[in-house]
Amino acid sequence: MDRFDLALLNAVQRDDSLTADQLANQIPLSPSALARRLRKLRRDGWIARTIALLSPRLTERRLRAIVMLQLNEHADQRGKSALLRRIDAVPQIQFCYELTGTFDLLAMIDCSNMAEFNKVVEDVLEIDPVVRRYETSFVKRETKFAPFVDLLASEPTP
Repeated sequence: MDRFDLALLNAVQRDDSLTADQLANQIPLSPSALARRLRKLRRDGWIARTIALLSPRLTERRLRAIVMLQLNEHADQRGKSALLRRIDAVPQIQFCYELTGTFDLLAMIDCSNMAEFNKVVEDVLEIDPVVRRYETSFVKRETKFAPFVDLLASEPTP
């Protein structure tokens, strides 16, 4: 992967709807070369998927919660794996990270209302003996959402 690929990945992270012609205004390669590189980056798995991010105008009324989970200290791998599979299968759980420290997992739950949130928590967390306890904080407002990794910033300088 060269600096052109990194620049291309940076560009599509910010806006994947750009055409090859528009990308060529940012990256000094021909549109056809950029299109070929983009297809190769997708085929080789460097781009996991392309999604559309909804406007806060559509999502601001939704109930979002950050849930920190602490697992039982004697939780076996099979039980933990089953919990993670259940978490993965629930569409309201938008992401889950494994952590170090006091809590073992952090999850973002997005629901239309409190009843839906309660059902998700009851069906996924409260029934599971692997979950020792959990703490929930509700999102008041989004102040920043920038899932961008600057690949060129970490490139060694010549």
